[in-house]
Amino acid sequence: MSSQKLTIKFIFPLLAILALSTFTYSQSGRRVVKPPPTVPEVKEPAPKPATVDEPPPVTAEKNQDYRCTEDGTLAHLLDPPSVSGLSEKEVEVKAEITAMPEPRYTPEARRLGIQGLVVLKLLLRADGKLDRVKVVKVVPVGLTENAIFAACEVKFKPAMKGGKPVAQWMKLEIPFLLAHSSIY
Repeated sequence: MSSQKLTIKFIFPLLAILALSTFTYSQSGRRVVKPPPTVPEVKEPAPKPATVDEPPPVTAEKNQDYRCTEDGTLAHLLDPPSVSGLSEKEVEVKAEITAMPEPRYTPEARRLGIQGLVVLKLLLRADGKLDRVKVVKVVPVGLTENAIFAACEVKFKPAMKGGKPVAQWMKLEIPFLLAHSSIY
């Protein structure tokens, strides 16, 4: 009888443990659905209200004259040039560009895959300053404007005629090629 008591003594607690553990690990039949991950809401910056002092940005157009201003914007020029520039054929020594920054690709133009050639005519004054930029051929999505900004930073040696520096019109072609652009 003692072996029977011993078996009952070990079997009942073992059965109780098994019974309780099956209830804790059983499922009700419903699946637990995880909520979709929440994406943080991206807030776009509020547009700056237009002020009376701040003109809207200028969009460069074909056959129009522009000048870069001190505040880094473009000014559309309606008046005729202050100096009359000579053509390359009329001077003895042509004006020579010594330095010009690389114009930047706009992110939108890169995204859209836009390429092209911007053609500008620069009026290079005898005193070594740029008088104006005339747009001959445009490329959309801000590339023409970036070409004008680069042309405004041009450094050059003035043209010479009769041993004196003179103003000269110079044609400048600026290619925009995706292969030469950098995303960095």
